[in-house]
Amino acid sequence: MRLLVVEDAEKLARTLKRGLEKEGYAVDTLGDGRLAQARLRSRADEYDLVLLDVMLPGVDGFTICRDLRERGLTVPVLMLTARDTTDDKVTGLDSGADDYLVKPFAFEELLARVRTLLRRPRGALPAALMAGDLVLDPVSRSARRGTTDLELTTKEFALLEFLMRHPGEVLSRERILDHVWDDEYDASSNVIDVHLKNLRRKVDGTDGPSLFRTVRGVGYCLRAPDPA
Repeated sequence: MRLLVVEDAEKLARTLKRGLEKEGYAVDTLGDGRLAQARLRSRADEYDLVLLDVMLPGVDGFTICRDLRERGLTVPVLMLTARDTTDDKVTGLDSGADDYLVKPFAFEELLARVRTLLRRPRGALPAALMAGDLVLDPVSRSARRGTTDLELTTKEFALLEFLMRHPGEVLSRERILDHVWDDEYDASSNVIDVHLKNLRRKVDGTDGPSLFRTVRGVGYCLRAPDPA
């Protein structure tokens, strides 16, 4: 799952990014309200949750959240703020936020609220992703092929989830790197090949057709096996 952290305090943003990534989430960070508003207007569907500070340069969090809802965008929003008055909480919730967390907070509490929001249904997005007999549950962070539970690393899970959210679509190396690894690697890295090799071994096993397809010079996709 991919999260967007909008926080102008660089130290806190780095801390949240590091902690959430350790929990297996892919995390983008932005520290400017206008940039965040523009990103969400064009790419909100790429995110499963937004952690949104209220006090931001450019555009405040209340305005960003209100703009999201007025555009019919349903991505969950957890507001982070030092403001703890009832009026401020009401303003945040009235602007369309799904939850409100006052700073300073324990990371464990934030993580619990993130998990709670991710469990809530969002539009027509299925709770579990399926491709043939391959089933992946993003909330419980579990995957199985048929009756076999799959033991996946954090990055293997994130890569498989991204492929399963785009069934049959050939995804470029650049797009996969941007979504799963952020800015850690460049397109010439073999990190995708290594992880796909491991996924093939764990998901496909030794019997039956592979769910993974490599399009040389283009990218990769996941396909359901043809019906028998």
